[in-house]
Amino acid sequence: MGKGISRGIALLSVLSMVFLAACGGGNSADKGGKGELAEKQEITLGNIPSEPPGLDPLDAKDSVSGDILSQTMVGLTKMDKKGEPIPGIAEKWDANEDMTQITFHLRDAQWSNGDPVTAEDFEYAWKRMLDPKNGAVYAYQLFYLKNGEKYNKGKAKADEVGVKAVDEKTLEVTLEQPTPYFLSLTTFYSLKPVPKKVVEANKDWASEADSYVCNGPFKVKSWKHDAKIVLEKNDKYYDADKVKLTQINLPFIADQKTGYQMFQTGDVDSSNSNIVPTDLTKKLLDSGEAKGVPQIATYTVEFNTKKKPFNNKKVRKAFSMAIDRKQIVENVLEGGQEPANGWVPWGMPDFAAGKDFAEVHGKYIEPTPQPDEAKKLLAEGLKEEGLKKMPEMTYLYNTDDGHKKIAEALQQMWKENLGVDIKLGNVEWKVFLERKTAGDFDLVRFGWLPDYIDPMTFMDVYMTDSGNNDPKFSNKKYDELIKKAKSTADQKVRMQALHEAEDLLMDEMPTAPLYWYTRVYMDKDYVKNVYRAIDGSVFYEEAYLTEK
Repeated sequence: MGKGISRGIALLSVLSMVFLAACGGGNSADKGGKGELAEKQEITLGNIPSEPPGLDPLDAKDSVSGDILSQTMVGLTKMDKKGEPIPGIAEKWDANEDMTQITFHLRDAQWSNGDPVTAEDFEYAWKRMLDPKNGAVYAYQLFYLKNGEKYNKGKAKADEVGVKAVDEKTLEVTLEQPTPYFLSLTTFYSLKPVPKKVVEANKDWASEADSYVCNGPFKVKSWKHDAKIVLEKNDKYYDADKVKLTQINLPFIADQKTGYQMFQTGDVDSSNSNIVPTDLTKKLLDSGEAKGVPQIATYTVEFNTKKKPFNNKKVRKAFSMAIDRKQIVENVLEGGQEPANGWVPWGMPDFAAGKDFAEVHGKYIEPTPQPDEAKKLLAEGLKEEGLKKMPEMTYLYNTDDGHKKIAEALQQMWKENLGVDIKLGNVEWKVFLERKTAGDFDLVRFGWLPDYIDPMTFMDVYMTDSGNNDPKFSNKKYDELIKKAKSTADQKVRMQALHEAEDLLMDEMPTAPLYWYTRVYMDKDYVKNVYRAIDGSVFYEEAYLTEK
């Protein structure tokens, strides 16, 4: 491991421990139940609200797909309980002084069909992600590779990209510039390998249980579309001896009240907030039936900056200033969330200051509305766009009781504090993602969890060429600041550039942060050792059940 990353990792360790201590720990409590290992190690989770949009890392772009991929696929590294990358498929790695040349040495590992996991599978997967013909949303996460961005934009050839399988067990990676968080990034699902032979033989390999091939602790046993996925222990997994669960049932539960009833009747053993009804959240937290811990994530409203009048920043800022964030977290959600005062949330470290990034950046947004200033800005913005009044606009959200309540609260706040009527549009998850990615919206809800532990994972979302920049925000100065932060391993220079970028982002306001998340979850007493990682991922690799 090169020196370029050592300081960041050490600091991250401290900050992660502080954050986890504040959280009260991220894992299920190891008490309750009879303590004896249950004979039947089969768990039912309530985490999945709908059909996952993609179990091919190329197509995955959401938390639903990511939740399943966390159980079925392992990348070069995995994340430990302090947020640090540890060996995964790569059992070790060597790097030069500035971490721009990294050689990964792969362990003996197999795909679920018995084929070896090879360095070529990684090279193939990463170049496939970058191939402009594939239009991958997350291609930009591989722009760190030498010529990665040029290949994606048709300005370089595939064999010029900085990833090469030297032999079956050796993967050489060359980066454009020092990237202190690159090892952490290799835990993310977009950088996981795919089985080259399987993918080339069947382009639909990841859409059915029979053809799905993976390398993680669990494999897909059955898949009843729009209803349920069942995972079973993958005996080909390199660390299968640690895996105690034999089966994970994932029924798709779209309604929180239904999910909560299933938990009460014992038909669901463990879940995230997907089965915690919003109007019961406080009661369940107060009683201890549900647990809540701070989470590094931001809930926000995005504006379509290519559409009048949201192309005007005064209009966007007016809509943001009309929101009562304090009321949303205290009276709508009641789950311990924090009104957001910026885009980068609590818990994300500033590696130069040794504090939370959010502590350093100060306050960009007030928790309570400022109606007079909001109305003034709206009037000015509409006039600049040649409009006499606010045209008909729709706020888009996906099916979920909590999102619905927030949408209704926002609609009321914009009416009361701006005097405008905003329609509400509700669609199911997959359609929501398709419309959002296509820019088919006026205003839209959005939640962002980190892909890796570095403020960059929040900031480069809104670069002009980012595949996740759905508001289509484009600002030359912003892009330059992010590129500056990506060009050096000097944490002081990196953090300063990122803070200046957030200053600009919050002034332009293509996204209006509402609140910083808490992770609310429920486990039966007999569910043990679920690993809820600092980046929001949940792993069942070492989970087990005791007798009830």
